[in-house]
Amino acid sequence: MQENARSRFLETFPVFHDAQEALLKDLFTSSRLQTFPQGMNVYNEGDTCSAIAFLLSGEIRVFKVGEGGREITLYEIHKGETCILNASCILSDLSYPAHASAVQGGEMLLVPAGEFRRMIEKYPEMRDFVFKILSQRLATVMALVEEIAFGKMDERLSDYLRTEAADGRLAITHQKIANDLGTSREVVSRILKDFERRGKIVLSRNLIQLTNI
Repeated sequence: MQENARSRFLETFPVFHDAQEALLKDLFTSSRLQTFPQGMNVYNEGDTCSAIAFLLSGEIRVFKVGEGGREITLYEIHKGETCILNASCILSDLSYPAHASAVQGGEMLLVPAGEFRRMIEKYPEMRDFVFKILSQRLATVMALVEEIAFGKMDERLSDYLRTEAADGRLAITHQKIANDLGTSREVVSRILKDFERRGKIVLSRNLIQLTNI
């Protein structure tokens, strides 16, 4: 891998900045860079995971599709992150259990599955990184379970936005909404992004514009 690509990776994934040189050499020797466009299907349910992606830029949504076609977002992957389901599939030799699609185009570092398994076994820095991502994703999925188990949070959030908005606009943080509704910021952010994808609202920093809700 070119030196500038190595610098970009270490800037995006600072957890590896102090990793032993042997790990970095293995990582950069075995991997390749790949760009991806917005809307690209990164994985479909049932796919084999031949490599793991470390996201350098862009955004990927991981979601499940129900029998009626309804989608539910499990989590989103941003720069400096990887997909824990991707890692789990490689380590357990199972197929990908969801769908993954690019919300924003970007670039990823792809590490072949066999090389990733070897690095997990050999280097504690890689194991620590995977365990950290796992704990973060577990918290996100637990918030999702809470939403499903304890009520129709999407309906409560719709009612809240209609009630609180003035002239179709609401200047507020996601954390404030979560506090008011008695849920987590992650749940609120996920539902708001789903609303935006469906054309119900437009999101910007600390501002929600209602369009069709």
